[in-house]
Amino acid sequence: MKEKFKVIAIGGTFDELHKGHRALMLKAFEVGKQVLIGLCTDEFARRLRKNHGIAPYEERLNDLKSFLRKNGLIDRVEILPLRDPYGPTISDSEIEAIVVSRETEPRAYEINEARMKKGLPPLKIIAIEMIPADDQISISSTRIRLGAINREGHLLEKRQV
Repeated sequence: MKEKFKVIAIGGTFDELHKGHRALMLKAFEVGKQVLIGLCTDEFARRLRKNHGIAPYEERLNDLKSFLRKNGLIDRVEILPLRDPYGPTISDSEIEAIVVSRETEPRAYEINEARMKKGLPPLKIIAIEMIPADDQISISSTRIRLGAINREGHLLEKRQV
């Protein structure tokens, strides 16, 4: 995809910042000049009812910033607290596109419906495939928290108790 959007959005909890999260962000920076990252607040993350704990907002924010600095992208990003599933995507006319995983693609269609009701143009939706772990099951923060894989998707040996 050669098209460069002025402003592109992504969002998530970004807990246990892993290979799949990094792929999502790198795609956003590949196709966007400026990237808005909506980072779920602790309160919103709790409402998502994950079946595991989630690192505090500040820790997740620091991990994000560290990754962005390391990759020379920090000057092209704005990180905003995300308090609901939509954030600024349903009201900000400057956002032109959104990058999502196949898993979260339905949310992008909801966002576009809300935008059109407000008279805003729909966002271009760029969906990336989920990144598989070594066992070909998608990498996820849940699997990392449960000790099945690491952040790169490598299988971890089960400890004998």
